[in-house]
Amino acid sequence: MTQRPTAAIVLAAGMGTRMKSARPKVMHAVGGRPLVGHVLATLKDLNVERVVAVIGPGMDDVAKAVAPHPTVVQTERLGTGHAVLQAKDALAGFDGDILIAYGDTPFVTAEAYDRLRAARAGENPPSVVVMGFLPDDPTGYGRLIVSANGLERIVEEKDATPDERRVRLCNSGIFAVEASALWTLLAKVDKNNAKGEYYLTDIVKLAREAELKCAVVNGDEDELLGINSRADLVVAETLFQQRMRDDVIEGGATLTDPTTVYFSADTVVGQDVEIGPFVVFGPGVTIGNGVVIKSHSHIEGAKIEQGAIVGPFARLRPGAVIGPHAHVGNFVEVKNATLEAGAKANHLTYIGDARVGAGANVGAGTITANYDGFNKTFTDIGAGASIGSNSVLVAPVKIGAGAMTGAGAVVRKDVPDDALATNEGGQKTIPGFAGKYRAKKKAEKDAKKKG
Repeated sequence: MTQRPTAAIVLAAGMGTRMKSARPKVMHAVGGRPLVGHVLATLKDLNVERVVAVIGPGMDDVAKAVAPHPTVVQTERLGTGHAVLQAKDALAGFDGDILIAYGDTPFVTAEAYDRLRAARAGENPPSVVVMGFLPDDPTGYGRLIVSANGLERIVEEKDATPDERRVRLCNSGIFAVEASALWTLLAKVDKNNAKGEYYLTDIVKLAREAELKCAVVNGDEDELLGINSRADLVVAETLFQQRMRDDVIEGGATLTDPTTVYFSADTVVGQDVEIGPFVVFGPGVTIGNGVVIKSHSHIEGAKIEQGAIVGPFARLRPGAVIGPHAHVGNFVEVKNATLEAGAKANHLTYIGDARVGAGANVGAGTITANYDGFNKTFTDIGAGASIGSNSVLVAPVKIGAGAMTGAGAVVRKDVPDDALATNEGGQKTIPGFAGKYRAKKKAEKDAKKKG
């Protein structure tokens, strides 16, 4: 069956009073991503043609989070029907189906939305399709009243009779409606109900009175979890993390103690990755194949390439790129810096705004002093360089390929390739020393082997 063009209205105007927060409800995060961001990511997977978010007054941060999608403001909170109606002008001229989604319901899958769309495909489809579910406890939910002719009406619990409250099929609030029918039906909705609000759910009764068909598709209760409180956030985070752990393990990674590892919504993990206990992944992390991440490491906004080893107790901050087979060890922090292939920083080191060339070694206690109180500047460490323990590299500075710094050196001037920089009596640079030193040591080693 040919699928009809689809637009989506995301309702995101709720203040989230039960959150006891100055932030709008949909800006609270699960898996490091705002609730509304989860919904938009799923709609993107569906290739929805147009998305409009309905927000409340002063919710500039929500508008920014949903951009480039447009937003409309519901200046008065007069119910879900009123909220949907605010998007009418933004969708003027759209001819197709409109999904109505909620910015505080992050786990609805693309497959679930597709079931709604599929119900609207084919010849003579129902004008209104509602996603229903069967919760263990239906208390608080609107009930879906179904007959042999399909969905007849939706009754809010406060307006339901005792018999209607015994119905277990509940309303999720998620709809797929033919566009022209939606606007026509909403124009007829009134607020003669217990809350004195314009209920979106009333469009089902109005559609049936106009002899339009309505239908229900089934959803999963866990997918339809709405977030209304901090306690709900805890439940949602727990569900999200377990699903991510399962997905990562299924994808070919080993988690030594899965319940202590925390992922973000956009974490990408390759195959044959080993992740130790108490590792936290913030947003923006990509991990290549064969990477080992040891315990108690915190990683955010970083890329770790094939075969690299990170941790234990390592911190990778945004902009960190750890190249193939590079090593970042215990109590090493990397920020906006690249360690190229085979480079090593194994102990007690800060590398910020820097490049560490292929095969270079950074000794314990080294600091790239990248901030002078006003500006951040760059440190460039060449391939094969050896940085002595407790060195301070005062940026901007360049350490040449194969160069060395003595232990405790404070390096303020560029060091040429293969040179040694030491602070004995002030910085002293010996051209060619490092190359001669390696040649001497290699000759001694070769002589021992022959002997």
